[in-house]
Amino acid sequence: MKKKIILIISLTATLFLSGCWDVSEPQRMYYILGVGIDFKDDQYEIFMQIIDFATVAKSEQPNQTSTQAEIGRAKGKTMEEAFFKLYRSIDQKVFWGHMTHLILSEEAMKSEHAVPIIDSFLRHRETRYQIWAYSTQDSIEEILLITPIINKSLTASKLSNPLNSGAQESFVEPINLRKLIVGLNEPGHEVSIPLVTVNKKWQTTDQSSVETALTGVGVLSKDGFKGFIKDDAARGMQWMLGEKSRGEVTFKLEGRENDYLTVDLEKLSLDVKPIVKNNHVKFEIAITFNAIVNGFKGKVTSDEIREGIVKQIKKDIKATYEEALKMDIDIFRLSEYLYRNNVKTWKTLEVDGKIPLTGESISKLDIHVNKVSPGRKTFDETIEE
Repeated sequence: MKKKIILIISLTATLFLSGCWDVSEPQRMYYILGVGIDFKDDQYEIFMQIIDFATVAKSEQPNQTSTQAEIGRAKGKTMEEAFFKLYRSIDQKVFWGHMTHLILSEEAMKSEHAVPIIDSFLRHRETRYQIWAYSTQDSIEEILLITPIINKSLTASKLSNPLNSGAQESFVEPINLRKLIVGLNEPGHEVSIPLVTVNKKWQTTDQSSVETALTGVGVLSKDGFKGFIKDDAARGMQWMLGEKSRGEVTFKLEGRENDYLTVDLEKLSLDVKPIVKNNHVKFEIAITFNAIVNGFKGKVTSDEIREGIVKQIKKDIKATYEEALKMDIDIFRLSEYLYRNNVKTWKTLEVDGKIPLTGESISKLDIHVNKVSPGRKTFDETIEE
């Protein structure tokens, strides 16, 4: 009898359990992967990229006949108004937790709304600090509609995961929302946001193909947008990254007509020393590389290679630094190096977090090539004429 009473009580108690009735089923939700923000005619224009996880759940290679993503587009006096206009045309609940990247147009960067836009995404309870930030001068809609080469999943694109392609060549440093906010609050109060462009250099068996490329940076400060540094003018940035980086340099061999050499470089170390004298500061920069030579014509010595590398790296760094100075940009964050090393002097010199910089502020640029590898046993040609 006692056992029957306990059983009845237990069964009765289960009636009051709520279970998981308020949880949305995964297949009944839309997942946002990327968002683009433009600002025109005093209105926000937003682009919402929704992906179908059914195409990537079992394989990195989605179904060739399926649609990987759809782009929603709306305008509003506020960003939130534009998003709610899109919600009205959506059939299922939208989940923001898988959002991987945010793209800001040039006009959105130029407006005073750029920092509030970023702040809005940080305040949303479903978004993460790991979202990658990009800037662009091209059509946001076109960028979000581009699928990776060989129709790979959008979750494997360089915009969703820039660290993959960055391992091959770190031309610009990717930045997430966390680093972006830290950069705006640290001395200098400037951040370099990768510039994404549409690249039309690819071809399939039956038609032209397009891909995205990172070709420079847009520089944002707490007071507004400062401008773009791109293409050859941005090449010096990769050598001044605080972390290890990899890239290539192409240079002409000294004294040889039309003889060019391309060398793979791995940056091993970067040391920036502020030198304070008579309340003035200059900076000494030392960078160490390893080099790999993949192919060349004729005979070449390791000394010739080192000389060419040093000359070209110095040229790249100076070109980027001078281009940034024209826009009053501390592109190498030299102000922060002084702040970390000698805060007393920094407090004396700083204006709004930055110290005044000139073309002579970098007093010494020492480039050292630690090791030159020919990729084989000698620096002689494999095929002799």
